[in-house]
Amino acid sequence: GPDGGNGGKGGDVILIATNKHPTLLDLSLQQHYRAPRGEHGKGKLQQGKDGANLEIFVPLGTIVRDGETNALLKDLVKEGDQIVVARGGKGGKGNAFFKSSVNQTPRIAQPGEKGEGRWIKLELKLLADVGIIGLPNSGKSTLISKLSSAHPKIADYPFTTLTPNLGVVELENFKNFVIADIPGLIPGAHQGAGLGLKFLRHIERTRLLVFLLDVSSIEIQNPGKDYQILLAELGSYNPQLLEKPRIIALNKFDLISYHLPKEVDFYFQQLKISFIPISALTGEGIPALINLIKNSLNQSS
Repeated sequence: GPDGGNGGKGGDVILIATNKHPTLLDLSLQQHYRAPRGEHGKGKLQQGKDGANLEIFVPLGTIVRDGETNALLKDLVKEGDQIVVARGGKGGKGNAFFKSSVNQTPRIAQPGEKGEGRWIKLELKLLADVGIIGLPNSGKSTLISKLSSAHPKIADYPFTTLTPNLGVVELENFKNFVIADIPGLIPGAHQGAGLGLKFLRHIERTRLLVFLLDVSSIEIQNPGKDYQILLAELGSYNPQLLEKPRIIALNKFDLISYHLPKEVDFYFQQLKISFIPISALTGEGIPALINLIKNSLNQSS
């Protein structure tokens, strides 16, 4: 009599968070992902094998949204966090399944179900302790490579850094903190000018902001101009960002012979915010900046 086994279930498509993938770039090269199908059942009541699950690894901080409704499906924050984004279809029933006392030789079988298909959107919000923000060419990439073991590719034109650079600053007694340079803000970034909007969201998860200003191009008549532009951009995007603790680093100190004009010094003194002249290029002031960051993070934790 009939002895056809049941078919196997199709594989699921699963997203898994890992700290081994810093960006979503490698996923953007492929649009469609499909888990293997289950095997057909065979004669002699052999059950078909289930299809293997397709596991796709994404960076910590990945936000998963439904591609059509934009509804939030999951925020993958911790190592190993996962979500099944599409389930495999159930296996079909072989004819042996339909055998009964009334029908000893059924000639019917039931096909398997189709697996789920869906579009999803992935966004990444970096999980960094410290966000370095500054206008283009303020020296963010140089600073991050000086502070950490990250080595960003650096070129000199306004919207240089295309993906946020992440660096880890190793401190003694096995402590460390993660810094992200948020690519060059320009006036209008909160409306999406340049690549502004895409990067501003990365700042939302940081605990401390370092405002990096190019002290060599500060106008004596208006020392706070660049600083005010950055504040305005952050405030227009999300006013809560202005409540985060901040440090001001006056970079390119070497270009003004390590001497701060008194008008500039006076302007930053009266803000009552920690500020420090540094040279990301020569390393001047970097150990002191690391200490400031460390103390500020300890206070905010």
